Amino acid sequence: MQIIMALLLDSLFGDPRGVPHPVAGIGRLISFYEKFFYGRPGSKAGGAMLAAAVLVTAGAAVSLVLSFAAYLGEWIYAAVNIYLLYAALAFKSLKDESAPVARLLADDDLEGARRQVGRIVGRDTEQLSESGVVRATVETIAESYIDGIVSVLFYMALGSLCGQAALFAWLFKAASTMDSMIGYDDERYHDFGWAAAKLDDLLNFVPARLGGLIAIAAGALAGMDWKRAWRTFRRDRLNHKSPNSAHGESVFAGLLGIQLGGGAFYGGEWEPRPTLGDDLREPEPDDIFRAQYVLNISVAICAVLIFAIR
Repeated sequence: MQIIMALLLDSLFGDPRGVPHPVAGIGRLISFYEKFFYGRPGSKAGGAMLAAAVLVTAGAAVSLVLSFAAYLGEWIYAAVNIYLLYAALAFKSLKDESAPVARLLADDDLEGARRQVGRIVGRDTEQLSESGVVRATVETIAESYIDGIVSVLFYMALGSLCGQAALFAWLFKAASTMDSMIGYDDERYHDFGWAAAKLDDLLNFVPARLGGLIAIAAGALAGMDWKRAWRTFRRDRLNHKSPNSAHGESVFAGLLGIQLGGGAFYGGEWEPRPTLGDDLREPEPDDIFRAQYVLNISVAICAVLIFAIR
């Protein structure tokens, strides 16, 4: 099955290097349309037009590439399709970016760990304590597990039912990239990015809840306290301004027995946020590897589910 093959490629090699990455193309597309639509009368309307234009353009591009590949031959079509599926996933890259944080902390290089985690989180990291660095890293693993892996696999599986796995995956990736670029609640994007943010919330709604349950099952297989994770999930999964982000984070907090979330500095300004999980102990560097272990098992469960469905 091509989805499983793509997941295997991502597990082995991570993000494709040395070739054009579709996400970069979508980013340039968003920037182009932003220049065109931003400032139109009715900022929300302009943002909605951008979202529609990006989705139509991205969908047309994927369809065109696959149609041309099919014209060249069955094997070329299969190879291009697998590449598009593979490039949409972010499993190994998530581990590759987070593991160095734990190793730097183990070497007592807090400054290096702060710089490394600053590459993968949006908050200010210059003043984070060791436990703060661990929290930020685990939160990133838990949140990206949903929108970078589970949601992508969900739409691949959904699209495969009508023979359009790559198209569905890249329509989701286009929406996710729009949210990451313009879906901010700040002065510039509060209205303009509203459509992108709401679209991302809608598309992640089912995968976030499914991903939380899968992570609980993964914790049970790993011998962790899945009952505590289930209680934390039920209690804290909505403790976030996003309707989806806390589903994965609450489960990881429960499995690890640490507290995640809470306020942080963003752009020099303190932003209060609810906490997730119970403060049973201080986070430690090994919690990053424990979170990756849960991630590994969760992805394996996803693969089994996809195989069973197909």
